[in-house]
Amino acid sequence: MILMLLMKNKKTYLPIVIFFLLTSFGVLHKFYVSVTQIDFNEKKSRVEISTRIFIDDLEKALEKKHNQKFNLATRIEAKNAKELTEKYLLQRLSIKINGQEQTLVFLGSEYDDDVLICYLKIDNSKKITTFEVFNNLLTETYTEQQNIVHTNINNTKRSFLLTQIDKIASIKY
Repeated sequence: MILMLLMKNKKTYLPIVIFFLLTSFGVLHKFYVSVTQIDFNEKKSRVEISTRIFIDDLEKALEKKHNQKFNLATRIEAKNAKELTEKYLLQRLSIKINGQEQTLVFLGSEYDDDVLICYLKIDNSKKITTFEVFNNLLTETYTEQQNIVHTNINNTKRSFLLTQIDKIASIKY
């Protein structure tokens, strides 16, 4: 009988059936991911970093940590949101070059639809022989969080998948 109804009124019943099938197998699973791009700009003698984080995921992490509402990317965004976002990022992302911990400089951020893009840099005039990145963004809030890191250093491109367990990627040149 259901098949006959579908055949007669595909446009009306098909979306309902698809919705029922998708929701009948339990709660839909959300994917937790951030993407960080790290490039060594030899001309400017610096490492340039951009990180993309879903706004709602970051908001939940900040609210859990600070016990306050942030309303990121809205008219009523908390006044300390940018400051605490910067602080959070600098606590959860670090880089070592040639075995030495580096100072990350937060340049700013911008919203792009449902993503926050943060820009950072490291002033570095040394030749890079080893590079290590620590990234545990959002892993305290989401155990299934995955942090994808793409690097382009010394004209060598590499990508890494960092998780709550594997938080560090190391490269030798």
